[in-house]
Amino acid sequence: MNLILFEEQELRADGLLLLHDVRAEHIRKVLGLAEGDSLRLGMINGKLGRGIVRGMDAESVTLAVQLEREPPPPPLTELILALPRPIMLQRILKQAATLGVRRIHLIRSAKVEKSFFHSPALLPEKIRERLLEGLTQAAVDTRLPEVLIHPLFSAFVRDVLPELDGCRLLAHPGVSAGLSEVFPREGGGGVLLAIGPEGGWNEHEVSCLTEQGFAAFNMGGRILHVDTAAAVLLGQLQLLREMTEISTSACPWPARSRTCRSSACG
Repeated sequence: MNLILFEEQELRADGLLLLHDVRAEHIRKVLGLAEGDSLRLGMINGKLGRGIVRGMDAESVTLAVQLEREPPPPPLTELILALPRPIMLQRILKQAATLGVRRIHLIRSAKVEKSFFHSPALLPEKIRERLLEGLTQAAVDTRLPEVLIHPLFSAFVRDVLPELDGCRLLAHPGVSAGLSEVFPREGGGGVLLAIGPEGGWNEHEVSCLTEQGFAAFNMGGRILHVDTAAAVLLGQLQLLREMTEISTSACPWPARSRTCRSSACG
């Protein structure tokens, strides 16, 4: 827990924050802080700053809150994910919040079991818990990613995808291009990253997505679990953005549309 997060309603009118849950235990036992010490603090979907320990006992910690920094701009990536097994979903939600995504779309595909959509892991409080774990690990952001559930693949492709902005990238084995080949050269716009289920997308799903402008790429010769693939790809996207920023600062390319199609992503 590298950042202590709290809800706006938890902050008292006098600017003090009283904690008596796992956050207080973390401050006492893991961080080993005492009165007068400070730590990183953030209001969920609000500002970042410091908390000064004003009091402590066996069950609670009182912090004086000083918030002065806005969180960074919302991340540029939206993750489109064929709903994985619940245990993997929990890992992905945490990793996605740690690495930074704007929104997560959980969708149905042919190889997704119907029972997954009835898992307690999809309860709003469970999703929020995993996202908060990821933000506290990252320690640089307070914005919770939005998570949307789409139980019908066809409805998602027909009604939702046309409204989403960003370069469209589809992780799919068996194609020749790698991620660096389909990543937009200017690198500064939004990205819609689609990752399929353990068994991969079927031909119909790939066809529907490519018709919507997704450029397919492979992840190399090794087969990865979905949670590993999601973390790897989000990290690679960040690296490609940073490399592109370095390149364009010395030799800028002409500006191009934020929304690109497969023919424009090479």
